[in-house]
Amino acid sequence: MSSFALNPRLEGDSHFVTDLPLSTVRLMKDANYPWLLLVPRKSDLVEVIDLDEADQQQLMREIVQASSILREVSDCEKLNVGALGNQVSQLHVHVIGRFRDDAAWPGPVWGAVPAKAYDHEKAEHLIEQLRDAFSAD
Repeated sequence: MSSFALNPRLEGDSHFVTDLPLSTVRLMKDANYPWLLLVPRKSDLVEVIDLDEADQQQLMREIVQASSILREVSDCEKLNVGALGNQVSQLHVHVIGRFRDDAAWPGPVWGAVPAKAYDHEKAEHLIEQLRDAFSAD
């Protein structure tokens, strides 16, 4: 088994936020929505069922933690959580903050509108808020 390597597309589409016991947490480069990715740092994972039972439970704890923090930091109205993997097969979980007035509401975010780049300062500020919240949790 090879060591963990983040899929290049996931890496290019997101900013590093922090590492949790199992997963690396990343902010998607789409300012249309506050959007985190959790990617378990183990090699050769495609589905949640590819994790052993202890890691499945750890991933769920990390999803709950990321969801709580994203809601706290963004004050979103709704959270969408999913592990689709149709375009990138490496196991990753999306945690997306939604608002009734966002570009895709009430539908899914994928393909609704083009990704909107973050202003550099806004992205840095959001990442700092997220890091602070994860470290305080």
